[in-house]
Amino acid sequence: MTTTALPPAPAPGAKPGKPVKIHKFSKSREGTPLSRTVKYGLLIIFVIIVFVPMYVLIVTSFKSNANINPQSAWAVPSTWSLEGWSKAWNALAAPMGRSLLIAVVASAVSSILGSMNGFVFSKWVFPGANIIFTLFLFGMFIPYQSIMIPLQGVMLDLNNNVGLPKGPATLILAHIVYGIPICTLIFRNYYTTAVPNEILEAAKVDGSGMLRTYWSIVLPVSIPAFVVTLIWQFTSAWNDFLFALFLSTRQTGPATYALNELAGGQNPDFSSSMAGALITSLPTLLVYIILGKYFVSGLMSGSVK
Repeated sequence: MTTTALPPAPAPGAKPGKPVKIHKFSKSREGTPLSRTVKYGLLIIFVIIVFVPMYVLIVTSFKSNANINPQSAWAVPSTWSLEGWSKAWNALAAPMGRSLLIAVVASAVSSILGSMNGFVFSKWVFPGANIIFTLFLFGMFIPYQSIMIPLQGVMLDLNNNVGLPKGPATLILAHIVYGIPICTLIFRNYYTTAVPNEILEAAKVDGSGMLRTYWSIVLPVSIPAFVVTLIWQFTSAWNDFLFALFLSTRQTGPATYALNELAGGQNPDFSSSMAGALITSLPTLLVYIILGKYFVSGLMSGSVK
């Protein structure tokens, strides 16, 4: 695309020059029909690959155990049955309530603590701040499997000597502790770019201390980062199985523990286990459907000053 601009006025006696053409970059053209066909064809193939397991889950969950055959897993059930769904719901209703309690409390507390830590590490300079922040980040890279046995011993001591209730309370504490490092990192990066130092200096001039500045100025503008950490922590706590296996029992475990019990055994009930997998995946699926756009915008918020 080109536009024509008027040239500067010629000097006296000089011949007028030709108009000057200023070239501008035009918008990139769309690809050729062949490239668009290839692109959409690949996307359709990827969608099919992703949805094939979901299709098998759904059709198998509506089959009776007598009609389930691995050789005909793709076939639509000849007789639709809700027996598997009923059995799965009866086995998972109470554990899903415990999972909801664990995920909500752990995500909320770890997000609040991470917000406080992120504010301190991003806006308050003190000796050894970088070293302490680096030690915080080490918690993100420690494999759960490597500390599970000593963690089980620590939690057992807390249950017996401190009075920490067994069951959901133990899992909540574990998820809070392991959620603090990632929450601290997210909030620290967010506050570094999204909260100007001038605002904090003005608050200090007005006589606000650290807590008052955090409560009145920093916390109200932290919603994008809170959305990210809450979704992240909720998903991690809901989908966790390793902590549940080591720190809970069949009577006090979350939904993932109960789902493992439902699907295990020498004679697995495929119908109820497939239905149970769909039921336990619904909460996190709904969270991402409802809050997915806020999750992406929250990740990008504050990335550019």
